[in-house]
Formats: sequence, C-alpha cells, structure tokens
Amino acid sequence: MSGDARAFWLASPGRGEIRSEQVRRPARDEVLVRTLHTGVSRGTETTVFTGRVPESQWPLMRAPFQEGDFPAPVKYGYLNVGVVEQGPTELLGKIVFALYPHQTRFVVPASAVTVVPDQVPPDRAVLAGTVETAVNALWDAAPQIGDKIAVVGAGMVGASVAAIAAQIPGVRVELVDIDADRAALAARIGAGFATPEKAQDGCDIVVHASATSAGLTRSLELVAPEATVVELSWYGDKQVTVPLGEFFHSRRLTVRSSQVGGIVPGRRRGYAERLALALDLLRNPVFEALITGRSPFAELPEVMPRLAAGSLRALCHLIDYPEE
Repeated sequence: MSGDARAFWLASPGRGEIRSEQVRRPARDEVLVRTLHTGVSRGTETTVFTGRVPESQWPLMRAPFQEGDFPAPVKYGYLNVGVVEQGPTELLGKIVFALYPHQTRFVVPASAVTVVPDQVPPDRAVLAGTVETAVNALWDAAPQIGDKIAVVGAGMVGASVAAIAAQIPGVRVELVDIDADRAALAARIGAGFATPEKAQDGCDIVVHASATSAGLTRSLELVAPEATVVELSWYGDKQVTVPLGEFFHSRRLTVRSSQVGGIVPGRRRGYAERLALALDLLRNPVFEALITGRSPFAELPEVMPRLAAGSLRALCHLIDYPEE
C-alpha cells in the first residue's frame, strides 16, 4: 500500500465529512498523485451536495472517478491539481491536472492526468475543467470576428466564456448579471458589463449560464433575429419557464444546448486536446479573477454548506491541501 489518504464524502444531502481512504501502490501504467489544490465547481457541486441531481441524470452526471452513488453517500469532484510522486519517469515530480474528487492522495492511470504547463501556477490550473467547458461552449457557438456576444450569468462558467471570447479580435463581449458588483470582474477579464435591464440587444450570440428562467428569457430577448442562444446552465431538478409563445417563432430563434461531455461534430480535436488547450489558455493571468476564495481541506465539510446556501459568495473556491 502507498499509505492512507483522506477524502471528502457527501454523507447525506447537505452534510459532508472527511473519511480515511486506503491508497494502493500504482501499477506500471499508473501514477500516485499528492493533491495540492482542488476547486469547488459551485454550480454543479452544490447541486450534488444538496441532493438535487434528477434520478434520470444519475448515470450521465457521474464524475470520472466518483465513488458511491447519487444522492449519497458519494465522493464527487473533478477539479484536482497535484504532483506525481510515483509513476513513469517522464511524469515524476510533474504538476498535473486530473478529474478527481477532493482527496489528499490518489492513484489513477497515467493517461488520466494532464501535465500543467510551467507558466501556469498550480492553483490557477484548478480552473482547467471549467475553462474546458467554456471552450466547448464557444466551439458550439462558433463566434466570428466582429460578432456581438452577450454572456448572461457571471458565475464561474459564464466568466470563463467571457474571458476567452474577449480575446477574439473585433468581438464585443458583454457580461450580464443581476449583481452590479460583477462589473469589476468583467473589467478584469476584458469584457463589458451590464445588468439585465441595461444589456445591449441585437447580439449575434448569447451564451446563457445563470441557471435561471429569468436569465434564459433575457437571453432570448437580447439575441438578434435568426440567431442562437447557447444554453450552458445546469438546472438540476429545477423546472424552467421561458416565453416560447411570444417572439420566439416570429424571430426564428434557436436555443442550443452545450455540455462538456460532447464535442460538436466536425471538430478534429478530441477530449485530451481540448483539455490541453484549456490549460494553455490558463497561461493568461486574467483568469486569476475567477479565484475568489480559498480554504484548507480540513474545513471543506463546513465550507460546502456555506457555498450551497450562498452565504459564502464565490466563483471558484480553492481548497488547499497540507503536505502529508
């Protein structure tokens, strides 16, 4: 055995705990990783934490290295950065990203880790999974030079979309959110900002990421005739109401879903290349704006209920791990 580890488990909806884990010695084609940082994906993980994953979606919502089953007990998470302590020579000592839950040490196939570029700080690399989702959304949206783009919902995913889109030459990007304080975030990532009632309409593309009916309705209002709203929100078991009986048909609008589990047909890049691209984009320090807090691993059982309730406001909340 390679020794004991500690992992965060959802014991029951709304209650988490840290449990001991046995970590075996890695095989020839595996790596032992010591975790440096994990990130809490506030939208998806708090949906899991509160037990709001619809039963019909249990198979699709499984994380790659999840243990247990929904609704609980379950070990869930997918934003993990660590250092390889055992494994193939070319990976020893490397900082790597893995889609692994909150755990101090773990063993996975060597093919399941991606080396973090030297220019990307390990804590910023935690954002790779979210930036990968944003890359996928923009592949689905297919923006062109000169487009007017609105991103409705200035959370972790929406801000990532806006940060990437703002780097496209000639594109106008406006981040839209009910929280006027998000204007500072928009400025840091190079995007404009507006509250919903002041947002500019006539957009070529609107990416919706607020996970609210009001946000999706406003997205449909902002998009130009015959244009597309890319729906990136994960609603869990919430019901969504939108005005499809008003201007939706007369303006020939399209609502297109985007989900990181699938790549738009015609793309010649696979999942590994998409993740590598996300990590490469994270060389840009602008993404530091998305890390809005951090806590030690031992406090995660107390931190998760606060994130789920909204009393701890965050985009990406970073979890730091001790050397052990």
